Amino acid sequence: MSDEVLVEESGNVAILTLNRPKARNAVNGAVARGVAEALDALDARPDISAYVLTGAGGTFCAGMDLKGFLTGDMPVVQGRGFGGLTESPPKKPLVAAVEGYALAGGFELAMACDVIVASSDATFGLPEPKRGLVAGAGGVMRLPRRIPYHVAMEIALTGDHYPASRLYELGLVNRVTEPGKALEGALELARKIAANAPLALAATKRVIIESQDWSLEEMFKKQGEIINPVFGSKDAMEGAAAFAEKRAPQWKGE
Repeated sequence: MSDEVLVEESGNVAILTLNRPKARNAVNGAVARGVAEALDALDARPDISAYVLTGAGGTFCAGMDLKGFLTGDMPVVQGRGFGGLTESPPKKPLVAAVEGYALAGGFELAMACDVIVASSDATFGLPEPKRGLVAGAGGVMRLPRRIPYHVAMEIALTGDHYPASRLYELGLVNRVTEPGKALEGALELARKIAANAPLALAATKRVIIESQDWSLEEMFKKQGEIINPVFGSKDAMEGAAAFAEKRAPQWKGE
């Protein structure tokens, strides 16, 4: 794995750390490729059930590396998008641990995650219009699906910064921690998620994401195509047996 993206394992949770602290973890090509490579490898491992994405040096991510952009170093991976993540998030649950800035592409990376834990002094924003750019890595598409339309418009059009407390009020941030405790809070939540059956987690995430475009006529049919294999899995039998025997289940991802 590259030096720009560090991967650490804590039980069945993997922690991905954007590691360009001097650049406030701005995303360049190396970061994007590192994230994509890590997720490709980890998604294939049955012993890893959830991820945490964070940044080194007290900040999450200040967005695209504009200096790299000027030299043609594009922070995009084919098939995965900006930061190796925004167009094709991993199959497994992904928790963002946000300290400091989550701006522009950094905010878009956070929105590509399934859950966001932020410290009380974290700051979010989509300042692209101030630089003649557009939040094209999912920002202007995801934001109005997550928060009220007019608030999303304000955030996207002004380019201003907003505190974690405001986004918590809007339901975009799940939990707010003390400064410096976002990773700890994210790990706590990720471990709670990862204690559940991996096949059930992946299917649940897929249904929640994909069902936004399903019609009333097709929704249960399409859901069945995704979840029926879970009901016939070894883990489903293990879950029922563990409940009956009053013990902790031993998931196999099968």
